Amino acid sequence: MRMIRWIVAAALLAAPAGAEDYEKGPNGGLMLDVAGIDAELLTSGSTVTINVFEAFKAKPVSTKGYVGAVLISGGAARETVTLSPQGENSLKGEAKNPIPAGATITLTIKTTEGKSGQAKFKK
Repeated sequence: MRMIRWIVAAALLAAPAGAEDYEKGPNGGLMLDVAGIDAELLTSGSTVTINVFEAFKAKPVSTKGYVGAVLISGGAARETVTLSPQGENSLKGEAKNPIPAGATITLTIKTTEGKSGQAKFKK
């Protein structure tokens, strides 16, 4: 019985953030805390941009050495896009097709300090 409680507690703590947990980022995108940083999602056409800031601050963090990818799920379509450092504090990638409204975008990120995490954004 004790093991079941631990499993349920771990599942609840690992559950993705809901829409009410989003913050508005400095660039107007959806922002969530992940891997010790704040990640702001911006999309335009088929481009995915993740801007990285210090946790709970709007201070940009260098993405040099960061590794990231997003899984874009919209309807029956799913696509994984690798993100590369772009500019001072951004990770950017190109999907094969435009990102549909209502798509779920799951970010997986690893910082230069070795912290990793996952966040789920619902457009």
